[in-house]
Amino acid sequence: MRNRWLIALAAIGIHISIGSVYAWSVLTRPIMAEMDITLSETTGVFSTAILFLGITTCFLGNFVEKIGPKKSGLLSTLFFGLAMFGTYLAISWHNLPLIYLCYGALGGVGIGIGYMAPVSTLIRYFPHNRGLATGLAIMGFGFATLFAGPTMQQVTASFGIAENFLIMGTLYVAVMLAASLYLKPPVDGEARVHAKMQVETGPTAADALKTWQFASLWWVFFVNIACGIALFALAAPMAQDVIGMDAGSAAAMVGLIGLFNGGGRFIWSTVSDYIGRGRMYALFFLMEMVAFWQLGNTRDIFLFQAMIFLITSCSGGGFSVMPAYLTDLFGTRLLGAVHGRMLTAWAAAGIVGPMLVSWLRAQTGGYTVPLLFFAGCFVLNFIIALVLQRFGIARAAARFHAAA
Repeated sequence: MRNRWLIALAAIGIHISIGSVYAWSVLTRPIMAEMDITLSETTGVFSTAILFLGITTCFLGNFVEKIGPKKSGLLSTLFFGLAMFGTYLAISWHNLPLIYLCYGALGGVGIGIGYMAPVSTLIRYFPHNRGLATGLAIMGFGFATLFAGPTMQQVTASFGIAENFLIMGTLYVAVMLAASLYLKPPVDGEARVHAKMQVETGPTAADALKTWQFASLWWVFFVNIACGIALFALAAPMAQDVIGMDAGSAAAMVGLIGLFNGGGRFIWSTVSDYIGRGRMYALFFLMEMVAFWQLGNTRDIFLFQAMIFLITSCSGGGFSVMPAYLTDLFGTRLLGAVHGRMLTAWAAAGIVGPMLVSWLRAQTGGYTVPLLFFAGCFVLNFIIALVLQRFGIARAAARFHAAA
């Protein structure tokens, strides 16, 4: 029987490694300068990684549940390591398609597998605090930019953009390997009972997909991620263009984004254990509605950063609350598979968010219109969240209880 807090630490180790993808904006300008490519080509690599992440979680959710967390973690380590080392070669050879293949495709697969690997396992160790468990599992993904942003900026400045992927890749592989080898499902008597309950209760993934609750939750999840991920992808250049930050300060801000993103994943998911997932999501969207509106109308450096940190906190919280929300709606049967289907929203948002904000910026000549558009999106999200809170959980429970 593993120590459940060390299991949580192993989960954080994997997520803090693969979550470095969210610090991509720090590398945007160095890659553009080294490769002589456009902003859209550079952000396209990031979008491709998120796309393959979502495809992986959609089609390999059952596979990850079947082979267990240790093998899944090792498989994630293999793919993510190949992605980092392959990107080193691709930049050295000035080969843009190879960057897309390595960091975009292979990296996305590694991130997707690694994202799912610890979640259902950790929930089994904390059966009575599902929000806390998912917050612990996913917190590292948000905290990644706190470490990766400033570190990659410094490594790139000292050794070069290609060497950054070689050095950081070596570090990530070591952390992920150690973490994966420790992961193991609970095996004591009480945990075995909880594990059995997780298999036997709730609908199948196919049943869950047919409900209006799943469709509604998919949509609000998609909007939340698309708006948040667009901000992550362009945070550093936007800070430099809008409020005149230098490159070092912008990289430091990206690092703090990781602090608030990771902290939000843990704090908000824990709060959801007390106020409920539906109320938590409604609160997310209300805060983001106000924050994006303020962000689109301010040139004050303090308010600008405060709104970005609030948005990233809510975006991270949306990720960590989701697995617990799914168990509230659909029970715990095949959670990995149901969660994997939900994460297709992440794949779609990874494409739509950065492309939409880049297009709107090109059409309007600034960031104000995109940010105000995102504020409007959260008005609809807030309404849907209230409907889910009022009717979603009770009706889902009644339906599947009647079917049983």
